[in-house]
Amino acid sequence: MFTLDAFILGAGEGFNGGDIAFQLLMFIILMALLKKFAWGPLMGIMKQREDHIAGEIEAAEKSRVEAKQQLEEQRQLLKEARQDAQELIENARKQGDLQREEIITAARAESERLKETALREIGTEKDQAVAALREQVATLSVLIASKVIEKELTLEEQQQLINETIAKAGDLR
Repeated sequence: MFTLDAFILGAGEGFNGGDIAFQLLMFIILMALLKKFAWGPLMGIMKQREDHIAGEIEAAEKSRVEAKQQLEEQRQLLKEARQDAQELIENARKQGDLQREEIITAARAESERLKETALREIGTEKDQAVAALREQVATLSVLIASKVIEKELTLEEQQQLINETIAKAGDLR
């Protein structure tokens, strides 16, 4: 019969230590060869792959951070541009208000100047008219006086003389 002890011991033969030592030595050599030619290069490739992936992740993270920074910079520049545009609009509005006030002030000053010039001209014309009227009155007075001196007049003659003098004064104009 076959027993487990017989199977382990080599199916009825005795314990062979040389075979076990030889197989153990072969297993160790096989493991050393696998480590050198299979496991080492495989681990090197895996390390390279790990380094490559880590580098790609790091580059992607760096790109993401740079993109975020550039986005913030662009937002800040846009904000500054909006503020500058608002300041320009405000300055233009203020400048427009100032120019409007200057134009209104200049128009008022010109209006006052024209008014004063017109008043001076009216005054001058009035003075000239008064002087001309005085001259005519003086002329008429002299005419009337000379007529009165020539003769003594009745009331009707005086009225007629006044009417003639007025008519002559109208012709003088």
